[in-house]
Amino acid sequence: MIQSIRSLGARSTSLVEGLGRIARFGSAISTSLVLPPTRLGFFLRALYDAGVLSAALICLSGFTVGMVLGLQLYTTLTRFGAEEGLGAVVGLSLVRELGPVVAALLVTGRAGSAITAEIGAMKATEQLDGLRMMAINPVHFVAMPRALALVVAMPLLNALFIVLAIAGAYSIGVTLQGLDGGVYLAGLEDAVRFGDDVGQSLLKSLVFGILLGLIATYKGHSCVPDAAGVARATTSTVVTASVAILLSDYMITALWGV
Repeated sequence: MIQSIRSLGARSTSLVEGLGRIARFGSAISTSLVLPPTRLGFFLRALYDAGVLSAALICLSGFTVGMVLGLQLYTTLTRFGAEEGLGAVVGLSLVRELGPVVAALLVTGRAGSAITAEIGAMKATEQLDGLRMMAINPVHFVAMPRALALVVAMPLLNALFIVLAIAGAYSIGVTLQGLDGGVYLAGLEDAVRFGDDVGQSLLKSLVFGILLGLIATYKGHSCVPDAAGVARATTSTVVTASVAILLSDYMITALWGV
């Protein structure tokens, strides 16, 4: 019994210490945003890596998800004679939930893991120590541009995913199933509201970008400086960020009032 209590206490203490280290790292990134120099070139390069290089994956995934969603929903709605509501159901499900969550998970697997591996490799090869020797803050030079790039890229990729998914559902429902295109678009327009639905989607994608940027850069900076440590940090980034995205999605949805 005593050993179990000790083990529980040690795990709780370790969890609190880990949260404290992440909070301090996030505070360091926030402070770096207002300190000179701006690192604009590094930010644009990181934005290209996180955003532009993820666009093909987001477009293909969004279109295929929309096709599957359109097929499944049309078949289900037909049973109740409500196939005219396909546009409304597709739009609400994509804008509110599927768009920001699926896009964030895809970016986590593609860009988040790459950022962690890149920073971890820099730590393993002592490049971060070299920056400190030159009186350059590694958080300001390495972590801040990459975290900011994820925050900026996530809402844009989310919007791209939603547009392609709506187009995919349109291609199935209208082109293959025979639903009138005007009915689909009218239902979509009537159901989706900018303030409630689009605003919630943008807020979620922004929060997801902040979480992913913080977790990906922190895991890279705190990994064990060897090949196995970098691999563990990369895997940990994907798992931790995915769980954080799903939990924060529920919290935002609950607080927003659905």
